[in-house]
Amino acid sequence: MADAADASRDIEKLYEYCEKLDEAQDKSQSREYYEGIIAAANGSVKAKQLAAQMIPKFFKYFPDLSEQALDQHLFLCEDEELGVRVQAIRGLPLFCKDTPDNLSKIVDILGQLLVAGDNVERDAVHKALMTLLRQDIKTSLTALFKHIGSTDDRNAEDVSAWETIREKVLCFIRDKVFPIKAELLKPKDEMERHITNLVKQNLNDVTAVEFKLFMDFLKSLSLFGANAPVERVQELVEIIEGQADLDAQFNVSDGDHIARYISCLQMALPFIERGASSSKFFNYLSQQIIPVFDKLSEEQKLNLFKTVAESSLYAKPQDSRLLLPSIVQLLKKYMVRRKIDEVNFTSIECLLYSFHHLSHKTPNATNSLCGYKIVTGQPSDRLGEDFTDLYKDFTERLTTIEELAKAMIKKLTQGMAEHNKAMAAAKTEEEKESIKKQKQNATAGLRSCNNILALTQPLHSKAPSFIGDQKIALSWKDATKTAVTSSAAAGQKRPASTPNGSSTNANKKGRGAGGLQNQVINRAAFEALSGTGRARGRGRGVWRGRGRGRSYR
Repeated sequence: MADAADASRDIEKLYEYCEKLDEAQDKSQSREYYEGIIAAANGSVKAKQLAAQMIPKFFKYFPDLSEQALDQHLFLCEDEELGVRVQAIRGLPLFCKDTPDNLSKIVDILGQLLVAGDNVERDAVHKALMTLLRQDIKTSLTALFKHIGSTDDRNAEDVSAWETIREKVLCFIRDKVFPIKAELLKPKDEMERHITNLVKQNLNDVTAVEFKLFMDFLKSLSLFGANAPVERVQELVEIIEGQADLDAQFNVSDGDHIARYISCLQMALPFIERGASSSKFFNYLSQQIIPVFDKLSEEQKLNLFKTVAESSLYAKPQDSRLLLPSIVQLLKKYMVRRKIDEVNFTSIECLLYSFHHLSHKTPNATNSLCGYKIVTGQPSDRLGEDFTDLYKDFTERLTTIEELAKAMIKKLTQGMAEHNKAMAAAKTEEEKESIKKQKQNATAGLRSCNNILALTQPLHSKAPSFIGDQKIALSWKDATKTAVTSSAAAGQKRPASTPNGSSTNANKKGRGAGGLQNQVINRAAFEALSGTGRARGRGRGVWRGRGRGRSYR
């Protein structure tokens, strides 16, 4: 009973202090009442809730008590009683209403409080942050982004807690800030530039998922919209180049390094299509990756071929001239002169497609590479030199691969008829699903082989016309991304972890054609932000062994 009486007296005193301060003309002269309110924050639950309302209400009148008042209020934000915590959190924005110098600190505190587990408490944090974002978007965003930067300067005990806070801040920015950017980012030009700079400053230590999140946001800004000049689009490519780490020596033993290169080039393609330069990517490919190409896994090789094929359409003439010799050498490696059992049709399709588009930009470069006689009037035509043997060798390889492709088309066509019969006879859903996948693989194989025939046909001429448009659709660009593989020729499905080449026996007949689902690398890594693990290894970027986060493989 005594405790209840004491609590009741504390409540009465709080109401009295509040009334005295409300009535005071010069509130700063009523210091003892405000000190009484601060002290009451150590009392009962009801007293704490009232103090949580009164401390921020009169805060601006007592600058000499500001540190004491704020510290006491923060204790209330961490109280064991949910009602006290929620009331204290709701009062935090009031510390900034008339004293904006506190805004950065309060946003920082609210960022830490995003880890709240109770829905009501977390909702209070969200609303408080949104209030401050609307009050001063620039200062608030700057304070929030400090939680996204590297935690290198923190001791080991703090890292785990700060990692959790970082995740929650990122989720808040993604879910609450980005969707209403048009409302918050005002004045638009100034604030879009400011948030772009914040993003760029905090990309040193992000996961693949986080990087995709930020890039999707940046490209949604008017700053980089459809009417943006090329130099601004180039800025986005330069951000991606930074994540690809194109200034570092290529480490072929690090599977994440090649995965990072491929994924970043894929991400840059829409901006390269808008006129940005891909020179740095192509230079790195030519100087760093091609020299150690044979050390890549089959899966890495095919993923690289696909990405280069897709990007070759937008290569500049100088990049095309740089890369063409490597593409021709790879073509000769894959387009054999004699018929063999194992042929990687998808890789050949990629290389032929790249060859056409690169040659279209610098046709006379093929004179000394393939023995063609293309006249442009430039010294680089080298028409006075004899490249007859090169032409003979190249066209013989074309003829051989055409015969192999035709044989595979015949085999796949026969297999499709058998698949249809098998589907009609199938009794279980499992059988039907297996046959359906075999048919999808066979269809992809047919597309690949037909593309090869369309790409080789013009190349027999002494002065061919190279394809420079998109009239040929790459086989994997359809909804079902498949390739032809020898191991699945009997209808086996290759697991996702195995190399997704399209090696197949072109001379032996069999039921259908096999292959695995050929998916563009790392799409799954971009599906969700939450739940992404992070390793403590620190360094630049998003890949395992270099920074936090999952591997791109």
